[in-house]
Order: sequence, then structure tokens, then C-alpha cells
Amino acid sequence: MKKIILSSLLAVAAAAPIASQAADGTITFNGNITSQTCTINGGTGDVTVTMPKISTSALNGAGQKAGTDLQSIKLNLTACSPATGAVRAFFEGGSTVNLTTHHLKNATGAGRATLVEVAVLNTDGSDVILGAGFGAQNVAYVPISAAGTAQLVYGSQYVATGVATQGTVNTTVQYSLDFQ
Repeated sequence: MKKIILSSLLAVAAAAPIASQAADGTITFNGNITSQTCTINGGTGDVTVTMPKISTSALNGAGQKAGTDLQSIKLNLTACSPATGAVRAFFEGGSTVNLTTHHLKNATGAGRATLVEVAVLNTDGSDVILGAGFGAQNVAYVPISAAGTAQLVYGSQYVATGVATQGTVNTTVQYSLDFQ
């Protein structure tokens, strides 16, 4: 009996129409891998930004901003080789990036502030569009000097997504150097 059922199932499966797949288009990827590099901040690319202590009253509704420092992030580049062209930071997407607001989400857990994110800014105060694709982050290139140096400067600020509660704010973003 089992052999008959198995044979019947195999016959039905063999007779079932096979889905055909036709290509609707081609996606082409173009890129450039460069040997150009720089030393960042003397050898470590990590930066810790200590943001100011802000009262919850300054972040009492969605869209409220506080603690703005337009020069809180400094990436000092030296030994750029070759010492030509220009460079900028490309901020990587990831689990800490809110793809709706393009800001950094605060870590969750006991003692953490809620309804507050961190925006990364250009020195003119405009938002860096975190989580956006290559060329769409609103980040300008900075020329590399003949001495092989450049300084990339960005800012930060708190941004409320509602009435913020008190607590700590801790978040991260990864970046890569993008050479032109």
C-alpha cells in the first residue's frame, strides 16, 4: 500500500507543471577597489564622542533637537598614499541606523533614555543621511593635501522621536573612507 501511495505521489509530482523563470533585466555592478589609504587618528579609526548632558525638557516632542556640536567628530588623516584626490566618510548602514529618520538609534535596556536618537551632521548643520546609498548621504569630499593629510569633521546632536525620557544614550556607527 505504501509503495502505491509513494508511486502515485511521484507520478503527480512529475506531472506538475515546472515553473519557468525568465529574466526581466540585468543588474550591473560597477565599482573600484583602490590601494589608496590613510592613517586615521594616529592609527586607530575609532572615535568616542562625549555628548553634553541635556534636560528632557529640551527634547519634549518629536523633532526637537539639542546638544548640537558641529565639530564633535574629527577624523585626522595622515600618510595618505598617494597624496592626491579627495576623501570623505561613507557611513555604513546597520542595526543602529533608523532607516526612516536616518539617525542613530539609542541602545535599549535598563537605564537608557527612550525616544531619542543621535543625528550625525555636516559642519554647516545639515544632516548626514545615514543609511542612504553611496553618493546619497549628503557628505562632501575633502581634498587631500600634497603632504598627504586631510581632516574630516562632522557634528552630532540629539533628536527626539517623541517626549524623551531620562537615561543614558549610547550608539555607534561604522564608517569607511571613500576616495575620489
